[in-house]
Amino acid sequence: MRTTSRTLVPILPFLLIALVLAACAGGTANAPDVNGSGTGASKPIADQGNPAQPGEATGGEAAVRDDARIIRTGSMALEVSDVASALRVARERIVALGGYIGASTTSNESDQPTATITYRIPADRWEQALEALRGLDGLTTKVVTEHTEAVEVTGQVVDLAARIANLRASETALQAIAAKATKVSDILEVQAQLTQTRGEIESLTAQLNDLNDRVAYASLTVGFSAPLVAVQVAAKDWDPGAVVDEAAAAMVAVLQGLASAGIWFAIVWLPILVVVAVLALIVVAVARRLGVGRRRVDVVPPPASLGGQA
Repeated sequence: MRTTSRTLVPILPFLLIALVLAACAGGTANAPDVNGSGTGASKPIADQGNPAQPGEATGGEAAVRDDARIIRTGSMALEVSDVASALRVARERIVALGGYIGASTTSNESDQPTATITYRIPADRWEQALEALRGLDGLTTKVVTEHTEAVEVTGQVVDLAARIANLRASETALQAIAAKATKVSDILEVQAQLTQTRGEIESLTAQLNDLNDRVAYASLTVGFSAPLVAVQVAAKDWDPGAVVDEAAAAMVAVLQGLASAGIWFAIVWLPILVVVAVLALIVVAVARRLGVGRRRVDVVPPPASLGGQA
C-alpha cells in the first residue's frame, strides 16, 4: 500500500490539470451563443459569419408573430377594362389562394357595369391576394383606392378561452353537486345554475369561433368599374328629356300662377272693387244733392245810372 501511494503522488498534478481542462472544454461546449440559440459548437460556421440583419425576424420574434391573433380587413377600388372578365379572373385567383366570395353586388346603370365583391382570403395569403388583384392579367387599368387594416385580438382570444375553461370547470363541479343532491329544491337550484353556465359557455364559444374565423380568413371588399371617357362624362351631365321635363314643368307653373291670380281676382278682388265703386257713386251723388263742392257765384249789383242820381 505504501508503494502504491508513493507511486500516485507524482501523477496527482497531471490528474488535476486534466480535470481542469475537461471542465473548461465542457463549459465552452455548453455556453449559449449571442443569439440565444443552443450551443455555440452546434451552430454552423456559415451562420456564425452571417448575423441577422436589421429588420429580419429572429426565432423568438417569429414565434411571437405566429402566436399573435390578427384580424385583417381592407377595401380596394379598381378601374378595369372589362368588368365581366375582371370578375372572372379575380374569382379564379382568390379561389386558387384558398379563399372564397363572401358577398357580391352587381349593377348596370346607364349601360355602365359595376360590381362590389367581398372576398374571404386566408390570412397567410393576404399579400398575394392584394398583388393578384392589382394586376388581374392586365385587366386592371387603375387602382383608384386601397385601404388595409390589421387589428390584433390576441388578448380577446386568450380572455375568452380562459373564461370558457373556468365556466366548464364550474359546470363539472355543479354536475358533481347535482349527482349528490337529495332534496328537490337543491336539485332545481343546481339545474338552474347549470343551465345559466351552459348558456354562457355557448355564448362565449360562439364569440371565440367568430374571432378565430375572422383571424383565419381576412375580408377584402373590392369595387370594379370601367373607366369613363370624356364624351360619356359630358353626355351623362346633360339629358334632353330632363331639360324638356324641366321646361314643361316651368310652363305649367307659370300657367298655374296666372290661373290662380285670375281666380283670386274674380272671387276676391272683383267683388271688393265693385262694392268700393258703388259706395263711391253713392257718396258722389249725396255730395251733389247737398251741394258739396259747388262753386259760389257772388252777384254784383249794377252801378247806379247818372240820370237817376240827378
